[in-house]
Amino acid sequence: MEWIHVPVMAKEVLDYFGNLSGVFLDCTVGAGGHSEAILTNIEGSVVVGLDVDDVALSLAKRRLAEFMAQGRFFIAKSSYVEARDVLKQLKISSVSAILMDLGMSTLQLSDSERGFAFSTDGPLDMRMNKAQEFTAYDLVNSWTEEQLRRLFFEYAEEKRYARRIAAFIVRNRPIRSTLELANVVAKALPAEEKRARKRHFATKVFQAIRIAVNNELENLKTFLSRAPELLKSGGRIGVISFHSLEDRIVKEALRSSSDLVVLTKKPLRPSQEEVRANPKARSAKMRVAERK
Repeated sequence: MEWIHVPVMAKEVLDYFGNLSGVFLDCTVGAGGHSEAILTNIEGSVVVGLDVDDVALSLAKRRLAEFMAQGRFFIAKSSYVEARDVLKQLKISSVSAILMDLGMSTLQLSDSERGFAFSTDGPLDMRMNKAQEFTAYDLVNSWTEEQLRRLFFEYAEEKRYARRIAAFIVRNRPIRSTLELANVVAKALPAEEKRARKRHFATKVFQAIRIAVNNELENLKTFLSRAPELLKSGGRIGVISFHSLEDRIVKEALRSSSDLVVLTKKPLRPSQEEVRANPKARSAKMRVAERK
């Protein structure tokens, strides 16, 4: 059976975008779930979808082939940081809505060759864009102990054990695979600490490395500073994030923009019904703002 992507908080996206018309920019089209919801439920909508993941782009093209044939869906291999250039090529000066879903897909996490997870062994890769040269292997095996410590302190929020984890990694290099890295993190953490954690003890370390390899937080900051320029007056931007670092950046960017009015004083959360059906949605938060 073919894998089908279930978009997170699709109802909330439609609640806030449903009264808009025109062009919608899906900055992280993935396998096309949110784009499909918009195209199916918002009459006359046109979606421009961006992604750097070749597998996701292939799935989205197949899923939304009907809308592509109708001239209602356009897709490009591009980072959302280059969104203005893509829109310019399509002769689109501004859009009615911008959507960003910053989560990792199950497909990405379950593919051991991508190196995003440690449930099965795989190469230390973690690149969203396979054309990029820099990989997790390069980071883990070439960054200094101090660079690694800062990475884990800031991006993994490992306040107590960042230095210890960094030291164990340097001591055990070269580290070639995801399970090797997880085992090194295991050695670095005291047994009682590992038992006390609700999530797997290596989750945040892997998250931090993935963020750094793909320059995710800097890209997010850069795009959010430019996003209001892409929106029509009355247009809206909605951002779905999955961890506190992203949500903090989104919250600050939307609130501090003189061109936007925040519509969600507190972040929207998925319904209990959605979380029961899709447990991976439980950490999602959505913030929405409108262009003045």
